[in-house]
Amino acid sequence: MRVMILGAAGFIGRHILTALRDAGHEAVAVVRRVGHLEAAFPGVRFVAVDLAGATDAAAWRTHLDGVACIVNAAGVLRGPDMEAVHVAMPRALYAAARDAGVARVVLLSAISAREEVGTDYARAKLAGEAVLRASGLGWTILRLSLVYGDGSYGGTSLLRGMAGLPLAVPLPGAGDQRFTPIHVDDLARDVARLCADDRFAGRTLEPVGPETIDLRGLLRAYRGWLGFGAARFVSIPMPVMRLLGRIGDLAGDGPIASNSLAQLVAGNAGDSAAYARETGSAPRRLNDALAARPAEVQDRWHARLFFLAPAIRAVLALLWLASAWLGLTHGGEAARALAASLGLPAGLADPLRIGASLADIAVAALVLLDRKARWSTVVQIGLILGYTIVIGLALPRLWLDPLGPLLKNLPILLLVAVHGAIGDKR
Repeated sequence: MRVMILGAAGFIGRHILTALRDAGHEAVAVVRRVGHLEAAFPGVRFVAVDLAGATDAAAWRTHLDGVACIVNAAGVLRGPDMEAVHVAMPRALYAAARDAGVARVVLLSAISAREEVGTDYARAKLAGEAVLRASGLGWTILRLSLVYGDGSYGGTSLLRGMAGLPLAVPLPGAGDQRFTPIHVDDLARDVARLCADDRFAGRTLEPVGPETIDLRGLLRAYRGWLGFGAARFVSIPMPVMRLLGRIGDLAGDGPIASNSLAQLVAGNAGDSAAYARETGSAPRRLNDALAARPAEVQDRWHARLFFLAPAIRAVLALLWLASAWLGLTHGGEAARALAASLGLPAGLADPLRIGASLADIAVAALVLLDRKARWSTVVQIGLILGYTIVIGLALPRLWLDPLGPLLKNLPILLLVAVHGAIGDKR
């Protein structure tokens, strides 16, 4: 069977892609950028589509030839593309799929997407479900609770990061928010099976594991698995958590956001017995799955570095802004000395100083906006090396300055390189 999967580059999508391939299905993987994915998944046909802009049914028809089932694992938790990805794009895709003779669509939704939650994420997810039900296609909707795996992304990365904090593990409120977690491999296997099983057409299911556990228990299990010793919990009042969520919203890429906090508080527990009875599936318990794959050094590194990545980004942005401020307010004498050493007219000292300060402000903005830490890393390394070489040649005495105005660039370069290595959460 030829199966198209949207969101194939994501944490859940990659595992579903593997499960489809292992089940003997031919996969058509829809991703934003193909990049190196073809090398990682040989034999899979990748299609590059910007889902937020793919709202024309005619544009989808060229990709649906021979497709019998669509797995829609695409989703965004925040940002301006939410309505397009969850509602407008699927409406166009399903219209094209109906014309192309696609038999089934399996949609991955969320167990916390409910009217009373009131977030734009919950509303968009529910609207996306309604679009599928009205599409005229055979459909199955899977409302997911927490999905964890050997690797992690998003919420499970946050759990690992919280569990890896050295002094105390923070809890939102009392930490009594409940989940019924399912391993991503168990979920992916079930999705591959549901694609070919007409008995589940027209059904809404909640794929969950065999036990419900609160957030405190999840963090205790992860900390024990990582080998970091007994957990010491500290409760963070919910007003403080909501403030942190707002800060995350403004930052655009922080570890906590208002939507994720609201969905957490809304509850993510499901009926384990009902899912097992309806599907015949037997997902693993959290502790059994963790014990089957002991934590390794990269797991511990990831947990310890999780909160360092945004901290390093903030520090680098602050360094560039401080450099700009110092250049604008106190850099006149240094600019004149540099211009003289380079043989430039004295009148160019101030434009040189102001231009360098404006460049520093631009780099600070790039550091904050570059979510993958790619271009910002290249630009920072280029500018720091440029500054160091030019100033070092023009004013070599600065290498011996007790305050280390040039030597400090070496640890800053290292910090930039570290952020470039860990800044991309995908």
